[in-house]
Amino acid sequence: MTTSSWGGGGGGAVRLWCCGLLLMLLSGGGGGGGGAAAQRPPAYKTLSGKAPLVIAKGGFSGVFPDSSQNAYVFALSSTSGDTTLWCDVQLTKDGVGICLRDLLMNNCTSINQAYPAGEKAYIVNGQRSKGWFPIDYTISSLQITQAIWSRTDKFDFAYLPILPVTNVTDFAKSSSVWLNIEHDIFYRQHGLNMTKYILSISKGGSVQYISSPELGFLQSISGRVNRKTKLVFRFLDATSSDPSSNQTYGYLLSNLTFIKTVASGIMVPKEYIWPVTNNYIQPAKSIVRDAHSAGLEIYASDFANDRIIPYNYSYDPLEEYLHFVGSDNFSVDGVLSEFPLTAAAAIGCFTNLNVSSKTDHGSPLIISHNGASGDYPDCTDLAYQKAVDDGADVIDCSIQMTSDGVPVCMSSINLFDTTNVQRTSFSNRASIFKDIQRTPGIFTFNLTWAEISSSDLRPKISSPESRYYLVRNPVYQNAGNFFRLSDFLTFAKDKDLSGIMIIIKNAVFMANSLGFDVVDSVTKALSDAGYNNQTTKAKEVMIQSEDSAVLVNLKQLETKYKLVYTLPSTIGDASASSLVDVKKFADAVIVDRESIFPESQGFIMKETNLVKDLRSAGLAIYAQVFRNEFVSPPWDFFSDVTVEINSYVQSVNIDGIITDFPKTVRRYKIIYPGHIMVSLTVAACTHAVLLAVNSCTGLGVNMPSYMNPAEIGGLAQLLNGSQAQPPALAPMPVLNTSDVTEPPFPPAAPKNAPGGAANGSTPAPGASPSGSQAAAVMRAGILPMVTALFASLLI
Repeated sequence: MTTSSWGGGGGGAVRLWCCGLLLMLLSGGGGGGGGAAAQRPPAYKTLSGKAPLVIAKGGFSGVFPDSSQNAYVFALSSTSGDTTLWCDVQLTKDGVGICLRDLLMNNCTSINQAYPAGEKAYIVNGQRSKGWFPIDYTISSLQITQAIWSRTDKFDFAYLPILPVTNVTDFAKSSSVWLNIEHDIFYRQHGLNMTKYILSISKGGSVQYISSPELGFLQSISGRVNRKTKLVFRFLDATSSDPSSNQTYGYLLSNLTFIKTVASGIMVPKEYIWPVTNNYIQPAKSIVRDAHSAGLEIYASDFANDRIIPYNYSYDPLEEYLHFVGSDNFSVDGVLSEFPLTAAAAIGCFTNLNVSSKTDHGSPLIISHNGASGDYPDCTDLAYQKAVDDGADVIDCSIQMTSDGVPVCMSSINLFDTTNVQRTSFSNRASIFKDIQRTPGIFTFNLTWAEISSSDLRPKISSPESRYYLVRNPVYQNAGNFFRLSDFLTFAKDKDLSGIMIIIKNAVFMANSLGFDVVDSVTKALSDAGYNNQTTKAKEVMIQSEDSAVLVNLKQLETKYKLVYTLPSTIGDASASSLVDVKKFADAVIVDRESIFPESQGFIMKETNLVKDLRSAGLAIYAQVFRNEFVSPPWDFFSDVTVEINSYVQSVNIDGIITDFPKTVRRYKIIYPGHIMVSLTVAACTHAVLLAVNSCTGLGVNMPSYMNPAEIGGLAQLLNGSQAQPPALAPMPVLNTSDVTEPPFPPAAPKNAPGGAANGSTPAPGASPSGSQAAAVMRAGILPMVTALFASLLI
């Protein structure tokens, strides 16, 4: 932090001293103290007023095999031990209780490989079930590899024994254990006494919670377990029936007073609290308040980071938890999660944050990627407004040109990618430009601005992970209106932003093939909008390009803009000479995430030297692109983009984060101490200090483990020496001077010049900046191949 950011001179020092004094007083005064003890605990609307319980289902089963030793140990270590370990209790042939998530062992172990002839059929809750059951095996015969096939199978390499319940209670130590009994009636039908087993286990006081969806089982142990043990009735689907009472769970929900005579709490699927229709949440039900009114604690189940959650949460698992533990109206008393780290962070750090507080613009910068494109179509008025509302520091406009020379904001030059053009009257404008792509497209320069802004052409939301059937906000998939660059500049001018990012792509192609000088168009638009003579609340103008010639040209024009160079993807290092060259024309660089933490089969293998080298050259570093979808982060970040953001900020101190979801980064930034005390007035100092006091990332050695950055390469190291070890990384390219140096930026060719395209490439016959010319060529039949290809695209 510089003195100038505080208004200059001695006043800045006074303000800094005042904030330091306030922070000291609020954290308990003079030396010592601080740390976790200095945090002011938020108020929770649980029955007891205490923080909601984090219940680790089978341990950290989102990464490791459910109920394995690795899963339980990792659950405790990653959450500072403040986690309750959940065990689904099954009984073996010799009456030993084991922790196993499913009665059908072939659903969660490799027993069918160990005993291929062991399949049997039994009646379970009135239904015939076929598979491998624990009642047919003794504990000594179950030392087999576990296998959860829906997630990474890399950790199935080790022989992880099925754990007796007593082993899990030993792991817990100072933590607590939750036993869930799903099939008491089934075991009794086969001569095994679950009641007797549970009573013997609970006598030692190591079991704090016992749950069951069979009310009769809870009645059989009520008053007979350790007095500190809580009984919890577990609700399943509302239309299914409790086999011990033959009453539906929906009916039992209407009689919480009776349940209170048996249990001290209930556990319900999360949809009981926030109903979901067409994958959008509906208004919350009153069940939490009803349970609390009846004197019952209420726990929500079925949380996992790697499931498709309602679109309202923007694929952000932490946001989902906050709806259950940080609601203005209620809080559940605990959550059952397969990713306990995310649950612990939501409860311990992100509940009750003042997310509506005035935006500051300190590091790391939150830079939108096509606006808030995770929620609305790219580069539309809705996406930009959402980005501003969600606390972006910088919003971006990727420049494309129309056939009549209007610069517009669009994420792709090909309208196939960003609009419904193939379903409009413009669908006959397809052409091929080899300098852009070798397949047909309808490009922005094939249409006029009037045509692009017509009601016939609608935006299309991006879904970069659609190959995994993950789509974004379908209700708004064609909503919003496109911006011209002039519209964008006017929109941004009075918003609470630190700056704007203008992205120039294909500039050389535009100059050579189409006669457009994009650099001139951008600088003229900025000047016309008054960005060259800002007086109050000046916004920084950043211009980004992957073409060094563009930035060199701007540097020669002696503009006051911050020039940002996009580095080639997948590079792992940069030569000293290349950095000298980059520094001549750029103030900052944009790097891909994998250039910092390269992956092999989804596992981070190492941290490269790239950030260190770039920083030594005096370049600011912005990383791209952060997305919330659980398939986007590597395994090391536990399908949670907040863990990923935290690791980039704390491990490499990144200067900016380019994201489709600014809201997620803003929420993190509120608790990140690096943004405190930047551009603040004395009046804002108290607010800054309150944020600092509640910061989970500024506690030093007392920082909770769930807010530590991920151990880079830690998961891959667990696989060393095994057959499951990910392949070694191929050597990553090094940025050299030859990668940076480009021919000088060319002057724009005359508009009507024949197509002498850049790099020896020629536009396809009929491809022209004029939409009418392109249409005429298509009608003349000169592009039958293109027509056929386009027809296949339509199909």
